[in-house]
Amino acid sequence: MIEKKGFDNEKYLTEQTAAILERVKKFNNKLYLEFGGKLMFDYHAARVLPGYDPNVKIRLLQKLKDQAGILIAIYAGAIERKKIRADFGITYDADVMKLIDELKELGLDVIGVVITRFEGQPAAQLFKNKLERRGVKVYTHKFTKGYPTDVDLIVSDAGYGENDYIETDKPLVVVTGPGPNSGKLATCLSQIYHDHKKGIKASYAKFETFPIWNLPLKHPVNVAYEAATADLKDVNLIDPFHLTAYNKITVNYNRDVDCFPVIARILKKLMGEDVYKSPTDMGVNMAGFGIVDDEVCKAAAKQEIIRRYFRYKCEYLIGLVDEECVQRITLLMKEIGVVEEDRVVVSEARKVAVELEKKGKGNEGVFCGAAIELKDGTIITGKNSHLMHATASVILNAIKHLSQVPDHLHLLSPNIIEAIGKFKKEILGKKTVSLDLEETLIALSISATSNPTAQLATDKLKELSRCELHATHIPTPGDELGLKRLGINLTCDPNFSTTSLFIS
Repeated sequence: MIEKKGFDNEKYLTEQTAAILERVKKFNNKLYLEFGGKLMFDYHAARVLPGYDPNVKIRLLQKLKDQAGILIAIYAGAIERKKIRADFGITYDADVMKLIDELKELGLDVIGVVITRFEGQPAAQLFKNKLERRGVKVYTHKFTKGYPTDVDLIVSDAGYGENDYIETDKPLVVVTGPGPNSGKLATCLSQIYHDHKKGIKASYAKFETFPIWNLPLKHPVNVAYEAATADLKDVNLIDPFHLTAYNKITVNYNRDVDCFPVIARILKKLMGEDVYKSPTDMGVNMAGFGIVDDEVCKAAAKQEIIRRYFRYKCEYLIGLVDEECVQRITLLMKEIGVVEEDRVVVSEARKVAVELEKKGKGNEGVFCGAAIELKDGTIITGKNSHLMHATASVILNAIKHLSQVPDHLHLLSPNIIEAIGKFKKEILGKKTVSLDLEETLIALSISATSNPTAQLATDKLKELSRCELHATHIPTPGDELGLKRLGINLTCDPNFSTTSLFIS
Protein backbone atom coordinates (compact mmCIF):
# COMPACT_ATOMS: atom_id res chain seq x y z
CA MET A 1 0.00 0.00 0.00
CA ILE A 2 2.66 2.51 -1.02
CA GLU A 3 0.82 5.83 -1.06
CA LYS A 4 0.63 7.68 -4.37
CA LYS A 5 -0.90 11.08 -5.00
CA GLY A 6 -3.84 11.31 -7.34
CA PHE A 7 -5.33 14.67 -6.30
CA ASP A 8 -3.95 18.22 -6.00
CA ASN A 9 -5.64 20.17 -3.18
CA GLU A 10 -4.18 23.55 -4.13
CA LYS A 11 -5.36 23.30 -7.71
CA TYR A 12 -8.82 22.27 -6.51
CA LEU A 13 -8.98 25.09 -3.95
CA THR A 14 -8.12 27.70 -6.56
CA GLU A 15 -10.70 26.41 -9.06
CA GLN A 16 -13.47 25.86 -6.50
CA THR A 17 -13.04 29.21 -4.76
CA ALA A 18 -13.16 31.08 -8.06
CA ALA A 19 -16.29 29.17 -9.15
CA ILE A 20 -18.11 29.95 -5.88
CA LEU A 21 -17.25 33.67 -5.97
CA GLU A 22 -18.38 33.85 -9.60
CA ARG A 23 -21.73 32.30 -8.62
CA VAL A 24 -22.16 34.72 -5.69
CA LYS A 25 -21.51 37.68 -7.97
CA LYS A 26 -23.95 36.35 -10.55
CA PHE A 27 -26.79 36.41 -8.03
CA ASN A 28 -26.54 39.89 -6.59
CA ASN A 29 -24.20 38.93 -3.76
CA LYS A 30 -26.68 36.70 -1.94
CA LEU A 31 -26.29 32.97 -2.46
CA TYR A 32 -27.41 29.99 -0.40
CA LEU A 33 -24.91 27.24 -1.11
CA GLU A 34 -25.97 23.72 -0.15
CA PHE A 35 -22.95 21.65 0.86
CA GLY A 36 -23.42 18.02 -0.14
CA GLY A 37 -21.33 15.39 1.63
CA LYS A 38 -19.31 16.01 4.79
CA LEU A 39 -18.14 19.54 5.55
CA MET A 40 -15.31 18.24 7.74
CA PHE A 41 -13.46 14.94 7.84
CA ASP A 42 -14.61 13.79 4.40
CA TYR A 43 -12.80 10.47 4.59
CA HIS A 44 -14.70 8.96 1.65
CA ALA A 45 -13.25 11.64 -0.63
CA ALA A 46 -9.79 11.14 0.88
CA ARG A 47 -9.95 7.40 0.22
CA VAL A 48 -11.07 7.61 -3.42
CA LEU A 49 -8.96 10.66 -4.33
CA PRO A 50 -5.52 9.95 -2.78
CA GLY A 51 -3.99 13.24 -1.71
CA TYR A 52 -7.37 14.86 -1.01
CA ASP A 53 -7.35 16.71 2.31
CA PRO A 54 -10.42 15.52 4.32
CA ASN A 55 -10.79 19.12 5.56
CA VAL A 56 -10.16 20.93 2.27
CA LYS A 57 -13.71 22.36 2.36
CA ILE A 58 -12.87 24.02 5.67
CA ARG A 59 -9.73 25.49 4.14
CA LEU A 60 -11.93 26.88 1.38
CA LEU A 61 -14.34 28.43 3.88
CA GLN A 62 -11.46 29.95 5.82
CA LYS A 63 -10.43 31.74 2.61
CA LEU A 64 -14.02 33.02 2.32
CA LYS A 65 -14.76 33.56 6.02
CA ASP A 66 -15.30 37.31 5.70
CA GLN A 67 -18.04 36.66 3.16
CA ALA A 68 -19.61 33.42 4.47
CA GLY A 69 -21.82 32.29 7.33
CA ILE A 70 -22.73 28.67 8.09
CA LEU A 71 -26.13 27.13 8.81
CA ILE A 72 -26.34 23.53 10.01
CA ALA A 73 -29.47 21.53 9.15
CA ILE A 74 -30.43 18.30 10.91
CA TYR A 75 -33.53 16.17 10.33
CA ALA A 76 -35.65 15.76 13.48
CA GLY A 77 -36.26 12.11 12.63
CA ALA A 78 -32.51 11.42 12.62
CA ILE A 79 -32.29 12.82 16.15
CA GLU A 80 -35.26 10.71 17.24
CA ARG A 81 -33.81 7.49 15.75
CA LYS A 82 -30.32 8.25 17.11
CA LYS A 83 -28.85 7.90 13.63
CA ILE A 84 -25.10 7.20 13.69
CA ARG A 85 -22.32 8.83 11.69
CA ALA A 86 -20.36 5.69 10.88
CA ASP A 87 -16.83 7.10 10.63
CA PHE A 88 -16.99 8.55 14.15
CA GLY A 89 -19.48 6.19 15.78
CA ILE A 90 -21.46 9.12 17.20
CA THR A 91 -25.07 10.21 16.69
CA TYR A 92 -26.00 12.93 14.20
CA ASP A 93 -26.97 15.35 16.97
CA ALA A 94 -23.62 14.78 18.73
CA ASP A 95 -21.89 15.34 15.38
CA VAL A 96 -23.66 18.70 15.03
CA MET A 97 -22.35 19.81 18.43
CA LYS A 98 -18.87 18.57 17.53
CA LEU A 99 -19.04 20.48 14.24
CA ILE A 100 -20.12 23.73 15.95
CA ASP A 101 -17.17 23.51 18.36
CA GLU A 102 -14.70 22.88 15.54
CA LEU A 103 -16.04 25.64 13.29
CA LYS A 104 -15.92 28.19 16.11
CA GLU A 105 -12.35 27.16 16.97
CA LEU A 106 -11.44 27.89 13.34
CA GLY A 107 -12.98 31.35 13.55
CA LEU A 108 -15.86 30.57 11.20
CA ASP A 109 -19.29 32.18 11.65
CA VAL A 110 -21.94 29.64 12.73
CA ILE A 111 -25.30 31.34 12.22
CA GLY A 112 -27.29 28.58 13.93
CA VAL A 113 -28.91 25.17 13.66
CA VAL A 114 -32.10 24.35 11.73
CA ILE A 115 -34.11 21.32 12.86
CA THR A 116 -35.99 20.24 9.74
CA ARG A 117 -39.31 18.40 9.44
CA PHE A 118 -39.84 19.20 13.10
CA GLU A 119 -43.12 17.94 14.49
CA GLY A 120 -42.39 18.23 18.21
CA GLN A 121 -40.39 14.99 18.45
CA PRO A 122 -39.31 14.69 22.12
CA ALA A 123 -35.65 13.94 21.37
CA ALA A 124 -35.47 16.83 18.88
CA GLN A 125 -37.03 19.19 21.42
CA LEU A 126 -34.46 18.13 24.03
CA PHE A 127 -31.68 18.75 21.52
CA LYS A 128 -33.12 22.20 20.78
CA ASN A 129 -33.26 23.02 24.49
CA LYS A 130 -29.68 21.84 25.03
CA LEU A 131 -28.31 24.03 22.24
CA GLU A 132 -30.31 27.12 23.14
CA ARG A 133 -29.21 26.94 26.77
CA ARG A 134 -25.62 26.93 25.54
CA GLY A 135 -26.17 30.06 23.48
CA VAL A 136 -26.67 28.47 20.05
CA LYS A 137 -29.51 29.85 17.92
CA VAL A 138 -31.94 27.11 16.88
CA TYR A 139 -34.70 27.32 14.27
CA THR A 140 -37.39 24.80 13.38
CA HIS A 141 -38.86 24.07 9.95
CA LYS A 142 -41.91 21.88 9.37
CA PHE A 143 -42.51 19.55 6.46
CA THR A 144 -43.36 21.86 3.56
CA LYS A 145 -47.03 21.74 2.65
CA GLY A 146 -47.68 20.85 -0.98
CA TYR A 147 -44.19 19.46 -1.59
CA PRO A 148 -43.34 18.31 -4.23
CA THR A 149 -46.27 18.86 -6.59
CA ASP A 150 -48.13 22.04 -5.57
CA VAL A 151 -45.61 24.82 -6.27
CA ASP A 152 -48.14 27.57 -5.59
CA LEU A 153 -48.71 26.19 -2.09
CA ILE A 154 -45.00 25.51 -1.49
CA VAL A 155 -44.06 29.10 -2.40
CA SER A 156 -46.63 30.77 -0.17
CA ASP A 157 -47.16 31.86 3.41
CA ALA A 158 -48.72 28.45 4.10
CA GLY A 159 -45.64 26.66 2.69
CA TYR A 160 -42.17 28.13 3.16
CA GLY A 161 -43.79 31.07 4.91
CA GLU A 162 -44.55 28.92 7.97
CA ASN A 163 -40.85 28.31 8.60
CA ASP A 164 -38.69 30.40 10.91
CA TYR A 165 -36.77 33.07 9.01
CA ILE A 166 -33.06 33.18 9.75
CA GLU A 167 -31.41 36.59 9.62
CA THR A 168 -28.13 36.49 7.67
CA ASP A 169 -25.78 39.34 6.84
CA LYS A 170 -23.15 37.63 4.66
CA PRO A 171 -23.34 37.38 0.85
CA LEU A 172 -22.64 33.62 1.03
CA VAL A 173 -24.63 31.32 3.33
CA VAL A 174 -23.33 27.76 3.46
CA VAL A 175 -25.97 25.21 4.45
CA THR A 176 -24.54 21.92 5.65
CA GLY A 177 -25.64 18.91 7.71
CA PRO A 178 -24.31 15.76 9.38
CA GLY A 179 -25.43 13.52 6.52
CA PRO A 180 -27.83 13.05 3.59
CA ASN A 181 -31.53 13.90 3.90
CA SER A 182 -30.85 16.55 6.55
CA GLY A 183 -33.16 19.09 4.87
CA LYS A 184 -30.45 21.34 3.44
CA LEU A 185 -32.24 22.04 0.16
CA ALA A 186 -35.54 22.92 1.84
CA THR A 187 -33.68 25.24 4.22
CA CYS A 188 -32.08 27.07 1.29
CA LEU A 189 -35.33 27.47 -0.62
CA SER A 190 -37.23 28.57 2.48
CA GLN A 191 -34.65 31.27 3.11
CA ILE A 192 -34.80 32.45 -0.51
CA TYR A 193 -38.61 32.77 -0.19
CA HIS A 194 -38.33 34.96 2.91
CA ASP A 195 -35.48 37.01 1.40
CA HIS A 196 -37.48 37.75 -1.74
CA LYS A 197 -40.42 38.91 0.36
CA LYS A 198 -37.98 41.37 1.96
CA GLY A 199 -36.70 42.52 -1.42
CA ILE A 200 -33.41 40.55 -1.26
CA LYS A 201 -32.85 38.77 -4.58
CA ALA A 202 -31.11 35.66 -3.25
CA SER A 203 -30.54 32.42 -5.17
CA TYR A 204 -29.37 28.85 -4.71
CA ALA A 205 -26.48 26.61 -5.80
CA LYS A 206 -25.12 23.25 -4.70
CA PHE A 207 -21.56 22.39 -3.67
CA GLU A 208 -21.25 18.69 -4.43
CA THR A 209 -18.14 16.54 -4.64
CA PHE A 210 -19.70 13.29 -5.92
CA PRO A 211 -20.57 12.13 -8.45
CA ILE A 212 -17.99 14.11 -10.41
CA TRP A 213 -19.92 15.53 -13.37
CA ASN A 214 -17.02 15.60 -15.86
CA LEU A 215 -15.83 12.03 -15.27
CA PRO A 216 -17.39 9.11 -17.20
CA LEU A 217 -20.55 7.58 -15.76
CA LYS A 218 -18.83 4.26 -14.98
CA HIS A 219 -15.56 5.76 -13.78
CA PRO A 220 -14.61 3.90 -10.55
CA VAL A 221 -14.65 7.18 -8.56
CA ASN A 222 -18.28 7.73 -9.54
CA VAL A 223 -19.18 4.07 -8.98
CA ALA A 224 -17.62 4.36 -5.50
CA TYR A 225 -20.17 7.09 -4.77
CA GLU A 226 -22.97 4.69 -5.70
CA ALA A 227 -21.37 2.11 -3.41
CA ALA A 228 -21.22 4.61 -0.55
CA THR A 229 -24.93 5.37 -0.92
CA ALA A 230 -26.22 1.89 -1.76
CA ASP A 231 -28.36 2.00 1.40
CA LEU A 232 -30.01 5.20 0.09
CA LYS A 233 -30.51 3.60 -3.35
CA ASP A 234 -28.72 6.44 -5.12
CA VAL A 235 -27.91 5.77 -8.77
CA ASN A 236 -25.62 7.76 -11.06
CA LEU A 237 -26.97 8.66 -14.47
CA ILE A 238 -26.44 10.94 -17.43
CA ASP A 239 -28.07 14.32 -16.73
CA PRO A 240 -30.92 14.32 -19.30
CA PHE A 241 -31.69 18.01 -18.80
CA HIS A 242 -28.10 19.04 -19.50
CA LEU A 243 -27.95 16.78 -22.55
CA THR A 244 -31.13 18.36 -23.93
CA ALA A 245 -30.08 21.94 -23.19
CA TYR A 246 -26.45 21.78 -24.28
CA ASN A 247 -26.03 18.46 -26.15
CA LYS A 248 -23.29 17.65 -23.64
CA ILE A 249 -22.90 14.49 -21.55
CA THR A 250 -22.50 15.10 -17.80
CA VAL A 251 -23.01 12.86 -14.78
CA ASN A 252 -25.41 13.46 -11.92
CA TYR A 253 -27.45 11.22 -9.64
CA ASN A 254 -31.07 10.21 -9.42
CA ARG A 255 -32.21 12.33 -6.49
CA ASP A 256 -30.92 15.57 -8.04
CA VAL A 257 -32.34 14.66 -11.45
CA ASP A 258 -35.69 13.57 -10.00
CA CYS A 259 -36.22 16.74 -7.99
CA PHE A 260 -34.80 19.19 -10.56
CA PRO A 261 -38.14 19.95 -12.27
CA VAL A 262 -39.61 20.88 -8.88
CA ILE A 263 -36.60 22.99 -7.86
CA ALA A 264 -36.56 24.73 -11.26
CA ARG A 265 -40.26 25.59 -10.93
CA ILE A 266 -39.82 26.81 -7.36
CA LEU A 267 -36.86 29.01 -8.32
CA LYS A 268 -38.78 30.40 -11.29
CA LYS A 269 -41.73 31.15 -9.02
CA LEU A 270 -39.41 32.90 -6.58
CA MET A 271 -37.22 34.77 -9.09
CA GLY A 272 -39.51 35.18 -12.09
CA GLU A 273 -37.09 33.50 -14.52
CA ASP A 274 -35.49 30.17 -15.39
CA VAL A 275 -32.34 30.22 -13.27
CA TYR A 276 -30.87 26.84 -14.27
CA LYS A 277 -31.37 24.53 -17.23
CA SER A 278 -30.11 21.36 -15.52
CA PRO A 279 -29.05 19.87 -12.16
CA THR A 280 -25.45 20.09 -13.40
CA ASP A 281 -25.95 23.83 -13.88
CA MET A 282 -26.97 24.10 -10.22
CA GLY A 283 -23.75 22.46 -9.05
CA VAL A 284 -20.46 24.13 -8.20
CA ASN A 285 -18.09 21.19 -8.45
CA MET A 286 -14.49 21.49 -9.62
CA ALA A 287 -13.24 18.24 -8.02
CA GLY A 288 -12.55 16.68 -11.41
CA PHE A 289 -10.01 19.43 -12.14
CA GLY A 290 -8.07 18.46 -9.02
CA ILE A 291 -7.32 14.94 -10.28
CA VAL A 292 -3.67 14.73 -11.35
CA ASP A 293 -3.32 10.94 -11.72
CA ASP A 294 -6.43 9.21 -12.98
CA GLU A 295 -5.03 5.67 -12.62
CA VAL A 296 -4.19 6.21 -8.95
CA CYS A 297 -7.74 7.46 -8.30
CA LYS A 298 -9.27 4.53 -10.21
CA ALA A 299 -7.33 2.01 -8.13
CA ALA A 300 -8.23 3.77 -4.86
CA ALA A 301 -11.92 3.92 -5.81
CA LYS A 302 -12.00 0.18 -6.54
CA GLN A 303 -10.62 -0.46 -3.05
CA GLU A 304 -13.33 1.77 -1.57
CA ILE A 305 -16.03 -0.24 -3.36
CA ILE A 306 -14.67 -3.42 -1.76
CA ARG A 307 -14.65 -1.73 1.67
CA ARG A 308 -18.30 -0.72 1.25
CA TYR A 309 -19.16 -4.25 0.17
CA PHE A 310 -17.79 -5.71 3.42
CA ARG A 311 -19.43 -2.99 5.47
CA TYR A 312 -22.90 -3.59 4.02
CA LYS A 313 -22.53 -7.37 4.39
CA CYS A 314 -21.83 -6.86 8.11
CA GLU A 315 -24.61 -4.29 8.49
CA TYR A 316 -27.04 -6.76 6.92
CA LEU A 317 -26.01 -9.40 9.46
CA ILE A 318 -26.55 -6.91 12.29
CA GLY A 319 -29.90 -5.83 10.83
CA LEU A 320 -29.06 -2.25 9.80
CA VAL A 321 -29.66 -2.63 6.04
CA ASP A 322 -31.90 -4.80 3.90
CA GLU A 323 -31.01 -7.54 1.43
CA GLU A 324 -31.58 -5.21 -1.53
CA CYS A 325 -28.65 -3.07 -0.34
CA VAL A 326 -26.35 -6.13 -0.30
CA GLN A 327 -27.53 -7.16 -3.75
CA ARG A 328 -26.90 -3.64 -5.03
CA ILE A 329 -23.31 -3.49 -3.74
CA THR A 330 -22.64 -7.02 -5.07
CA LEU A 331 -23.73 -5.92 -8.54
CA LEU A 332 -21.45 -2.87 -8.33
CA MET A 333 -18.53 -5.15 -7.43
CA LYS A 334 -19.21 -7.25 -10.54
CA GLU A 335 -19.78 -4.18 -12.70
CA ILE A 336 -16.41 -2.70 -11.81
CA GLY A 337 -14.66 -6.09 -12.00
CA VAL A 338 -13.34 -6.53 -8.45
CA VAL A 339 -13.55 -9.38 -5.92
CA GLU A 340 -13.03 -9.64 -2.16
CA GLU A 341 -9.47 -10.89 -2.51
CA ASP A 342 -8.42 -7.76 -4.45
CA ARG A 343 -8.14 -6.27 -0.98
CA VAL A 344 -4.83 -7.93 -0.10
CA VAL A 345 -5.35 -8.06 3.66
CA VAL A 346 -8.46 -10.24 3.25
CA SER A 347 -6.68 -13.44 2.21
CA GLU A 348 -3.92 -12.93 4.81
CA ALA A 349 -6.41 -12.55 7.67
CA ARG A 350 -8.36 -15.61 6.56
CA LYS A 351 -5.18 -17.70 6.39
CA VAL A 352 -4.48 -16.89 10.05
CA ALA A 353 -8.00 -17.91 11.06
CA VAL A 354 -7.73 -21.22 9.16
CA GLU A 355 -4.39 -22.03 10.80
CA LEU A 356 -5.80 -21.22 14.23
CA GLU A 357 -8.74 -23.52 13.68
CA LYS A 358 -6.46 -26.35 12.54
CA LYS A 359 -4.43 -25.98 15.73
CA GLY A 360 -7.48 -25.41 17.94
CA LYS A 361 -5.83 -22.34 19.45
CA GLY A 362 -8.56 -19.74 19.26
CA ASN A 363 -10.54 -18.42 22.20
CA GLU A 364 -13.81 -19.97 23.39
CA GLY A 365 -14.30 -21.78 20.08
CA VAL A 366 -13.77 -18.67 17.93
CA PHE A 367 -10.82 -18.54 15.54
CA CYS A 368 -10.26 -14.94 14.47
CA GLY A 369 -7.47 -13.62 12.29
CA ALA A 370 -6.53 -10.06 11.38
CA ALA A 371 -4.09 -8.53 8.90
CA ILE A 372 -2.89 -4.95 8.40
CA GLU A 373 -1.08 -3.52 5.38
CA LEU A 374 1.52 -0.93 6.33
CA LYS A 375 2.34 2.04 4.14
CA ASP A 376 5.39 0.33 2.65
CA GLY A 377 3.26 -2.64 1.57
CA THR A 378 4.32 -4.96 4.43
CA ILE A 379 1.56 -7.27 5.70
CA ILE A 380 1.41 -7.94 9.45
CA THR A 381 -0.98 -10.49 10.96
CA GLY A 382 -2.48 -11.18 14.37
CA LYS A 383 -4.78 -13.73 15.99
CA ASN A 384 -7.13 -13.97 18.92
CA SER A 385 -6.25 -15.84 22.10
CA HIS A 386 -7.33 -16.07 25.73
CA LEU A 387 -5.14 -12.98 26.34
CA MET A 388 -6.34 -10.53 23.64
CA HIS A 389 -8.48 -10.01 20.56
CA ALA A 390 -7.08 -10.42 17.06
CA THR A 391 -7.23 -6.66 16.34
CA ALA A 392 -5.25 -5.93 19.52
CA SER A 393 -2.72 -8.59 18.56
CA VAL A 394 -2.20 -7.29 15.02
CA ILE A 395 -1.72 -3.69 16.20
CA LEU A 396 0.92 -4.74 18.73
CA ASN A 397 2.67 -6.82 16.08
CA ALA A 398 2.57 -3.88 13.64
CA ILE A 399 4.16 -1.37 16.00
CA LYS A 400 6.76 -3.96 17.04
CA HIS A 401 7.67 -4.32 13.37
CA LEU A 402 7.81 -0.55 12.83
CA SER A 403 10.01 -0.01 15.89
CA GLN A 404 12.14 -3.08 15.07
CA VAL A 405 11.41 -4.74 18.41
CA PRO A 406 12.33 -8.47 18.28
CA ASP A 407 9.40 -10.92 18.44
CA HIS A 408 10.57 -12.49 21.70
CA LEU A 409 10.30 -9.16 23.58
CA HIS A 410 6.89 -8.37 25.11
CA LEU A 411 5.41 -4.90 24.91
CA LEU A 412 2.93 -5.96 27.58
CA SER A 413 3.96 -8.38 30.26
CA PRO A 414 1.72 -11.50 30.36
CA ASN A 415 1.38 -10.78 34.09
CA ILE A 416 -0.13 -7.36 33.34
CA ILE A 417 -2.54 -8.83 30.80
CA GLU A 418 -3.61 -11.55 33.22
CA ALA A 419 -4.03 -9.01 36.02
CA ILE A 420 -6.34 -6.90 33.83
CA GLY A 421 -8.25 -10.04 32.84
CA LYS A 422 -8.65 -10.99 36.48
CA PHE A 423 -9.89 -7.49 37.29
CA LYS A 424 -12.42 -7.66 34.44
CA LYS A 425 -13.75 -11.00 35.63
CA GLU A 426 -13.65 -10.74 39.42
CA ILE A 427 -14.32 -7.02 39.93
CA LEU A 428 -16.31 -5.94 36.88
CA GLY A 429 -18.08 -9.28 36.50
CA LYS A 430 -17.36 -9.65 32.79
CA LYS A 431 -17.59 -13.08 31.19
CA THR A 432 -14.74 -12.56 28.73
CA VAL A 433 -11.32 -11.55 29.96
CA SER A 434 -9.25 -11.20 26.76
CA LEU A 435 -8.31 -7.59 26.03
CA ASP A 436 -9.93 -5.65 23.23
CA LEU A 437 -7.93 -3.02 21.34
CA GLU A 438 -9.01 -0.05 23.44
CA GLU A 439 -8.05 -1.86 26.66
CA THR A 440 -4.75 -2.94 25.08
CA LEU A 441 -3.87 0.62 24.09
CA ILE A 442 -4.53 1.85 27.63
CA ALA A 443 -2.37 -0.94 29.05
CA LEU A 444 0.35 -0.10 26.52
CA SER A 445 0.37 3.58 27.47
CA ILE A 446 0.77 2.63 31.15
CA SER A 447 3.58 0.20 30.35
CA ALA A 448 5.33 2.91 28.32
CA THR A 449 5.90 4.96 31.48
CA SER A 450 8.36 2.38 32.82
CA ASN A 451 9.30 0.35 29.72
CA PRO A 452 11.41 2.22 27.08
CA THR A 453 10.69 -0.51 24.52
CA ALA A 454 6.93 -0.04 24.99
CA GLN A 455 7.40 3.74 24.66
CA LEU A 456 9.35 3.28 21.41
CA ALA A 457 6.56 1.11 20.00
CA THR A 458 3.81 3.44 21.25
CA ASP A 459 5.33 6.31 19.29
CA LYS A 460 4.78 4.28 16.12
CA LEU A 461 0.98 4.12 16.55
CA LYS A 462 0.52 7.36 14.61
CA GLU A 463 2.14 5.73 11.58
CA LEU A 464 -0.84 3.35 11.33
CA SER A 465 -3.21 6.13 10.28
CA ARG A 466 -4.86 5.37 6.89
CA CYS A 467 -3.47 1.81 6.87
CA GLU A 468 -5.76 -1.02 5.71
CA LEU A 469 -6.91 -3.76 8.11
CA HIS A 470 -9.16 -6.78 7.70
CA ALA A 471 -10.51 -9.07 10.40
CA THR A 472 -12.35 -12.34 9.93
CA HIS A 473 -14.96 -11.41 12.54
CA ILE A 474 -16.96 -8.28 13.35
CA PRO A 475 -14.97 -6.35 15.98
CA THR A 476 -16.39 -5.66 19.42
CA PRO A 477 -17.14 -1.99 20.28
CA GLY A 478 -13.79 -1.63 22.05
CA ASP A 479 -11.92 -2.94 19.00
CA GLU A 480 -13.83 -0.74 16.57
CA LEU A 481 -13.40 2.39 18.67
CA GLY A 482 -9.67 1.78 19.01
CA LEU A 483 -9.27 1.35 15.24
CA LYS A 484 -11.24 4.53 14.52
CA ARG A 485 -9.10 6.52 16.93
CA LEU A 486 -5.98 5.24 15.19
CA GLY A 487 -7.45 6.24 11.80
CA ILE A 488 -7.25 2.72 10.36
CA ASN A 489 -9.51 1.66 7.46
CA LEU A 490 -11.28 -1.46 8.71
CA THR A 491 -13.17 -4.18 6.89
CA CYS A 492 -14.31 -7.50 8.29
CA ASP A 493 -16.06 -10.68 7.26
CA PRO A 494 -19.72 -10.96 8.32
CA ASN A 495 -19.09 -13.29 11.27
CA PHE A 496 -19.80 -12.60 14.92
CA SER A 497 -16.83 -12.91 17.27
CA THR A 498 -18.93 -14.62 19.95
CA THR A 499 -22.14 -16.61 20.26
CA SER A 500 -23.31 -14.15 22.94
CA LEU A 501 -26.15 -11.97 21.61
CA PHE A 502 -25.39 -9.10 23.99
CA ILE A 503 -21.62 -8.86 23.42
CA SER A 504 -22.11 -9.21 19.65
